[in-house]
Amino acid sequence: MDGRDWGKFLIPYDQAVEELKVKFKTMRVEMKKREEYSPIEFVTGRVKRVSSILEKAKRLNVPMDKLETGIEDIAGIRIMCQFVADIDQLAELIRARKDMRVLYEKDYIKNNKPSGYRSYHIIVEYPVQTALGMKAILAELQIRTLAMNFWATIEHSLSYKFRGNLPEHIRDRLQSAAEAAFKLDEEMSQIREEIVEAQKLFEDQSSRVSQVLNDIQQLYFYNRAKEAQQFQNRFSELWGVEDDPWRLRELSEQVQAALLLAKKENRS
Repeated sequence: MDGRDWGKFLIPYDQAVEELKVKFKTMRVEMKKREEYSPIEFVTGRVKRVSSILEKAKRLNVPMDKLETGIEDIAGIRIMCQFVADIDQLAELIRARKDMRVLYEKDYIKNNKPSGYRSYHIIVEYPVQTALGMKAILAELQIRTLAMNFWATIEHSLSYKFRGNLPEHIRDRLQSAAEAAFKLDEEMSQIREEIVEAQKLFEDQSSRVSQVLNDIQQLYFYNRAKEAQQFQNRFSELWGVEDDPWRLRELSEQVQAALLLAKKENRS
């Protein structure tokens, strides 16, 4: 222990994790708004605990004054994808970014660890603007599918419990579970187009419902209470009896036309 102030030492790492989480979440939102397929399902992040930093430094023989360059995952971002193919797409997007520099990549999907662990790791150098000036932070981006993440979360918990010395029968079961998880990913990849299409239909339907209800509310604003109530009743009947996207689209177009007329009359 070198007597350093760990709270101050970890400040730029906390900042890097928060900024990176926002950037990848924003990427997902932006792609959705552009009606593009987003390879990002959700994003999490963490700063390594001091005890974990010290344990890793000891294991890797990293001197205390070399922690910033010797341990690359003090700042960690985990990005979950639906399909294995999404991982390659997301890696390409990360390589093209100008706000971080890719140092190197580790593919534990094509070359999974003996334990069964699968994930794609990208080590990046990310600049953060601190109160003391610009500081380059190393961060590890872990990209994996939901199935891979489920397995890795369980394996991490068990490794912590047994301090890395897993009983043989548990190791065997974990390896079998890892293969089952990867088989699930392969099966889902076979019907990827159908899954994506179904999700797109659901999102379109949800957006249309929100748009209809918002437009009806605007009719009240333009003093079209009777007309708005009629549309509200039709929507309630439609939504209560059957989930019909064509009839909902027709209603949406009629509400939009009524709202456009109300706005036009309000200007004149």
